[in-house]
Amino acid sequence: MDKPRPPATVTTTAMLDALGVANDQGAWSDFVGRYRPVLIGFGRTWGLRESDAEDVAQQALTEFSRDLRAGKYVRGRGRLRAWLMGIARHCMIDLQRQQVRRKEWRADSVMVESLDDERISAAWDEAQRATILQQALEILRTQTRMSPVTLRAFELAALRGVPTAEVARQCGISEAEVYVAKNRTVAKLREIVEELQDAYTREE
Repeated sequence: MDKPRPPATVTTTAMLDALGVANDQGAWSDFVGRYRPVLIGFGRTWGLRESDAEDVAQQALTEFSRDLRAGKYVRGRGRLRAWLMGIARHCMIDLQRQQVRRKEWRADSVMVESLDDERISAAWDEAQRATILQQALEILRTQTRMSPVTLRAFELAALRGVPTAEVARQCGISEAEVYVAKNRTVAKLREIVEELQDAYTREE
């Protein structure tokens, strides 16, 4: 049997319940671990430097924590996704306005203030999908009993696009075993991704 999943698969609802009962630092750490990468990826989508994207993520999380304690975020009246996305958008608008005033604006950045809701939402979804995949890969590597050879064959064949014959040579297995390893690992990865997606979407 595989080892228990890490807190990444705890539903956001459970995290918010814990945060609502008390100042649960464990729940807050889990919440930050889930949404900080999404917020950073969301910021990078529009051309923010890594440091700026990290600053926006931190500011958005700080503002959300303040709003949650103040009772401004009421579950059931709107999705958490929309609330966080709105905070992040305003943080980016403030940052970009400051950059323009200081003449630090980068030509390859997108002015978030000018974007419609559809593009903003699509960018958030893409950042979340990328985060889920990275989290799923980390769980696959550290929290399952997949053998090192199976994982190595999967990473070479599926993630790096190495030809099957070369994968077999590097891993010391047959080409048939490479296909088996790849298919088995893809199935497990898909299972983990589905669990994570469910954890993210169960927000209310």
